[in-house]
Amino acid sequence: MAGPLSRTVPPRRRIAFAALAACVLLVHVWFADALREQLGAFEALQAMPPRIEVAYVRELEPTVPPAIAAAPPPPPPRAAPVRRVRAPAAPASAPEPPEAPASEPALPVATPAPPEPAPEPTPEPLMAAAPASAAASAPPPFEWPASTRLSYKLVGNVRGEVHGDAQVEWVRQGEHYQVHLEVTVGLPIAPLVTRRMSSDGELTEQGLFPRRYDEDTKVLFRERRRVTMLFEPETIVMPDGQRLRRWAGVQDTASQFVQLSWLFSTRPELLRTGNTIDFALALPKNVDRWVYDVLGEEPVATHFGAVDAFHLKPRRVSRPGGDLVAEIWFAPTLRYLPARIRIEQDADTFIDLVLSRKPELAQQ
Repeated sequence: MAGPLSRTVPPRRRIAFAALAACVLLVHVWFADALREQLGAFEALQAMPPRIEVAYVRELEPTVPPAIAAAPPPPPPRAAPVRRVRAPAAPASAPEPPEAPASEPALPVATPAPPEPAPEPTPEPLMAAAPASAAASAPPPFEWPASTRLSYKLVGNVRGEVHGDAQVEWVRQGEHYQVHLEVTVGLPIAPLVTRRMSSDGELTEQGLFPRRYDEDTKVLFRERRRVTMLFEPETIVMPDGQRLRRWAGVQDTASQFVQLSWLFSTRPELLRTGNTIDFALALPKNVDRWVYDVLGEEPVATHFGAVDAFHLKPRRVSRPGGDLVAEIWFAPTLRYLPARIRIEQDADTFIDLVLSRKPELAQQ
């Protein structure tokens, strides 16, 4: 009799087929996850506010900052008027009161108050004689500058010496503003780290009012990381969905630099050695109040020459795994823009940004 038409597959071959099928399945799962991540990142980027596009036409030349009209101080509280009661004056023909008899005690007699002298006429102030010249000499009110781009050269240490570039772009259309901070560590064609931070919001009488913050980080051989924070009128929606109370005047990672430039432009007296500046700062991990000390004025060696700038240093101590700490040098001759920014994670991990060219200005 003929043998069976098929033979039983050996166990080893069945195990090999199963392992191959499992590997193919894992590859498909990995590819599907990667594709889903790319689509998700693309959808998230698409959901970001459209970027305001401007053209830069000239450079900002260093000049002495103009005086800005300060807000008038509140009027002092008015004191309640004091009513004075005058005693009636005795008529000129009235006889003098008779002396009291010696046997009776003398009674006190009320002496009428002397009449107050007539007030002297107040001379007219000199300012009233020429109101037109007074208005001409008054400092102009603050006006938000045109869209501005700052370019920096970067040096630092991130597991070894690193070099790169950075940009801070402040753009606006009417009362709508955007601040974009982009950092590239390594060669532009193959960067080790790239981080883009964007703030979108409105301009108010108190400065910048953020509505949204986006942060996109890509480290070589690691997955891209995206975080978004939404600033509602009363709360802040954190990246993990938690809602925190929105503090008055709160800023985000990108808007803080422009907010401080606005603050010093309108109140330059704050930049005095020994002063402190504090404001609420919303970071992707927490919302807290930050305090900066004004250390003094120092020269910053930019790539277009030395620029005097005021050094602000936060009181927070950098530590591994903690918040990034930024020291900032604000230059009055460059409209109080930051001439240098040093961002530190710990003593061995930091980047130092110094202006590589004069700030660029848009038409408006």
